[in-house]
Amino acid sequence: MDILEIKDLEKLAQKKVPKMFFDYVNSGSWTETTYRENVTDFSQIKLRQRIAVNMSNRKLQSKMAGIEVSMPVALAPTGLTGMQHADGEILAAQAAEEFGVPFTLSTMSVCSIEEVAKHTKKPFWFQLYVMRDKKFMARLIDRAKQAGCSALVLTLDLQIMGQRHKDIQNGLSTPPKLSPKHLYQVLTRPSWCLKMLQTKNRYFGNIVGHVDEITDVRSLASWTSEQFDPQLDWKEIDWIKKRWGGKLILKGILDSEDAIIASKTGADAIIVSNHGGRQLDGAPSSIKVLPEIVDAVGKKIEVHIDGGIRSGQDVVKALCLGAKGVYIGRAFLYGLGALGKFGVFKSLDIIKNELDKTMAFCGRRDVEDLNRENIYKEHPISNY
Repeated sequence: MDILEIKDLEKLAQKKVPKMFFDYVNSGSWTETTYRENVTDFSQIKLRQRIAVNMSNRKLQSKMAGIEVSMPVALAPTGLTGMQHADGEILAAQAAEEFGVPFTLSTMSVCSIEEVAKHTKKPFWFQLYVMRDKKFMARLIDRAKQAGCSALVLTLDLQIMGQRHKDIQNGLSTPPKLSPKHLYQVLTRPSWCLKMLQTKNRYFGNIVGHVDEITDVRSLASWTSEQFDPQLDWKEIDWIKKRWGGKLILKGILDSEDAIIASKTGADAIIVSNHGGRQLDGAPSSIKVLPEIVDAVGKKIEVHIDGGIRSGQDVVKALCLGAKGVYIGRAFLYGLGALGKFGVFKSLDIIKNELDKTMAFCGRRDVEDLNRENIYKEHPISNY
């Protein structure tokens, strides 16, 4: 099978990953309207093709939150990455490191901060959820500092969990339950099953062994479901920022008023995001609100985006509309589920190639020169 685009990796991942975990990645909340529009709204944006311009010596290198990157793309924090492929977070972090882009480890990862740090050479980023257990949160921040993480990504849009019908129907759990349905799903993916049996990383590694009340899978599930803090407000950011003391990125901004508040916190960047369409169904796509947020705060704070990125052309469109960095989630997860570490590297390579060529067709040689002048604006057809 020739792998030419992210869609090819998605098809292969579906054949290799048990249904409950593939569906976890490949779905959104309620009617999945926002989840779908995250992708389809990119197709509504057209680019200006320019000709007879010098396309040699193109440059994709840039910075995200002051950190050098080989292209302005990072791997987004994704929960249960280690259930797409055994040791998934480690493999994805290694691929990102070799490619020269940031990897962001989720609080709800299968491999722990320490495990990922042990198997990588360069600093990665860590994503933090605000939880009720502040002592656990403080320890988590300290563990990220001790592991040498170079940025903290604070997620602000998960005070309560959006309802995701497929996860409920599948009875999703980590590790899988021992029911006939789950056993069937696992056993029909023998390669996945064999690799999973060979690793010790099968639980939420950042939680198991770090919370006294957790003694088994049932208590882990109960603790986790009750931990997201519905009382989260902007005041929480101050103590987290002080405790962390390093680069801070705020994730989950989808409104210009919130962006203005976020720009005053002292954070280094914000991420325009609707949690991949997994929280408020009916909210606008990330790319649709990006321009107004850039207009509101782009001169005060660095603006990044995630949600719906499936190609290098999507990256170009986001950069043209003012984003300084773009995060991929599902795109690299498809690669991971399909081909492990090589698949993650392949997903990045596909996006880099598409980004490079699209930028050239738009008449730009430096990725940092992309702007709204590269967006095609439709004009009414004159009467002849």
